[in-house]
Amino acid sequence: MRKIIVVIAIAYFAATASATPLPKLTGPIPVTANSFPFIAADRLFQPLDLKKAGYVEEEYIVSGTANVYDWAADGSLIVKTPNAPYSTRILVRRPADRARFSGHAIVELLNPARRFDWAMMSGYSRDSLIEHGDAWVGITLPGSVDALRKFNDARYPAVGFANPDPTETCAAGRGGAAATSTQEEGLRWDMISQVGVALKNGAGLNARYLYMTSQGADVLTYAAAIQTHATLGNGKPVYDGFLVKTPGGVGRIRRCGAAVPKGDARQTVHNIGVPVIEVVAQGEIGPDYQRPDSDDPKDPFRIYEVAGAAHIDTWAYRDFPLMEDQLAAIGTPGQGTPAWPFNVKCDPEIALQEHPLLKYVFDGAFVNLEQWASKGIAPPKAERITMKDGVAIGGVRNPYVDVPVATFTTTSPGPGTCRELGSTLPFDSAKIDSLYGSHKKYEAKVAESVDAMVKERWITKSDGQKIKAEAAAGIIK
Repeated sequence: MRKIIVVIAIAYFAATASATPLPKLTGPIPVTANSFPFIAADRLFQPLDLKKAGYVEEEYIVSGTANVYDWAADGSLIVKTPNAPYSTRILVRRPADRARFSGHAIVELLNPARRFDWAMMSGYSRDSLIEHGDAWVGITLPGSVDALRKFNDARYPAVGFANPDPTETCAAGRGGAAATSTQEEGLRWDMISQVGVALKNGAGLNARYLYMTSQGADVLTYAAAIQTHATLGNGKPVYDGFLVKTPGGVGRIRRCGAAVPKGDARQTVHNIGVPVIEVVAQGEIGPDYQRPDSDDPKDPFRIYEVAGAAHIDTWAYRDFPLMEDQLAAIGTPGQGTPAWPFNVKCDPEIALQEHPLLKYVFDGAFVNLEQWASKGIAPPKAERITMKDGVAIGGVRNPYVDVPVATFTTTSPGPGTCRELGSTLPFDSAKIDSLYGSHKKYEAKVAESVDAMVKERWITKSDGQKIKAEAAAGIIK
């Protein structure tokens, strides 16, 4: 376990070493025609009918005090500023019938890449979470606070992570865009821990197990720097596991914090005592996140590289906010705001990947993570992808690449985000006929691939049935 160094008073050290405190929760906040949550389930690019699913949505304001840390090269935490106030919001979706709640909750650090909340992981796996009776919780981070306030200041008047040291000037090269922000992003770490305590002690849940997820740096930084310090009163961890999309590296620990260099030991999650599963699309493969899988109880770990998948696809955008809510939150096009859903066109224009190459792997990974954390059932291991003559060998396989009716690219030429986008290039009928001879033979090959994936626990039985149905209906294109 990494140590915490406190540079103020012995009395404060004792407080820091105790269990993570319970924050104040206000809510559920009433919903009216003119006041509703940002990214409410019925105001998404692909709306979610919670009533039909037997779920409810509740929003809470969470407030408390948090420390701002420095993260030393030896992995220790140093309290730079103690007990600074914060206020954020959480969005909770849970079974309306509490008896149906599985006890497992997925806690998503909402992606602030567009300067507003984006529930990317819910877009992938909300159907599977509902099927299993799991709860989903979204947490707003400092990068989206201004958008929330602009969206509805009357609903979110106190939300903020005010910089407790406004006189501090970031050193050259530190902080990036956050260097001039009035928000202190370093307050988010203790906030995330305190939200977890609240979810295990109320917030309409009383969850038995919590699993953190998100894309990229925030979840990795929490796991590497904070996880071993965030405990309940019984000494157990606040969060029971992590599922990471795109583990490209950790981020700054605070607004003016130094970037962690590549190759630094802090860049890789080790020995945090709970399971970690990192899911990497073929289009994201690189050296930065690599480390061996492990079944050591102190260091349970898996990396899954998914063959054929691009960094981003249409499933990630299912829980993207409606355009009118985006505009209410960050302004109108022409003011430097991104248009829906992309602000550039690739050259040549592409058909964004629609096949659920990543989705079904995420669904299976969440189930495996829950089994690993709650029952000690270790998930399967996958060999890493190697490339031979432009073809991916190994990784997590799927019927879309092993029984193909299209070519999948994992990157695209063009400006901006094009390099992150894959595309689908359907085969013509002559090629399909030459590969399979008949639709019945094609279905049989798909079924064989699906059955193997289900048996090896890469995907759920339910998702396997969906793939078979698509093949039977001729809509795997």
